Amino acid sequence: MPRSYPAMPASITRQNRLMRVAWNIVQATVYRHSPTFLHVWRRFLLRCFGARVGKQAHPYPTARIWAPWNLTMGAHSCMAPDVDCYCVASVHLGAHATVSQYSYLCSASHDYRDRAMPLIVAPIIIESEAWVAADVFVGPGVRVGEGAVIGARSTVMSDVEPWSVVLGSPAAKRGVRERFRRTDESA
Repeated sequence: MPRSYPAMPASITRQNRLMRVAWNIVQATVYRHSPTFLHVWRRFLLRCFGARVGKQAHPYPTARIWAPWNLTMGAHSCMAPDVDCYCVASVHLGAHATVSQYSYLCSASHDYRDRAMPLIVAPIIIESEAWVAADVFVGPGVRVGEGAVIGARSTVMSDVEPWSVVLGSPAAKRGVRERFRRTDESA
């Protein structure tokens, strides 16, 4: 079923461009070259640029984030090494959600039906306890339900039901993940 995305204005504001230049400098230096264990430092830097980052979130130094002001990371969520978070629209990771290495979260595309090919954007929501395994592509407007698992190297272009296991390209349901109750105090 095709989705309808809101078209983004053809010109991105000057302020947006300046913020991205500033963020690119910070990301290429003090963010990227921080020791892996210094998640608190990277949470601080992301917050300085408008990200909403929960306690104990794990943004890794080689994760690339396009616009931190469009990023939300819940408590104990993880954006692993070499994740590409193209957050032109908002990207939300719920509490205890994990996005594994080399995955690509893409919240924008172009309208190929229009000769001018305007930018179109739609948010990505990865709910609590979900796991996006290695090298997965998640497209604009996708909601990954609570506790869902997306198998490695999958392509996800439509919503994923809570507590389901999907994989492939395009991703298809292959099973159900048993719901569990978190027993640690960090829930």
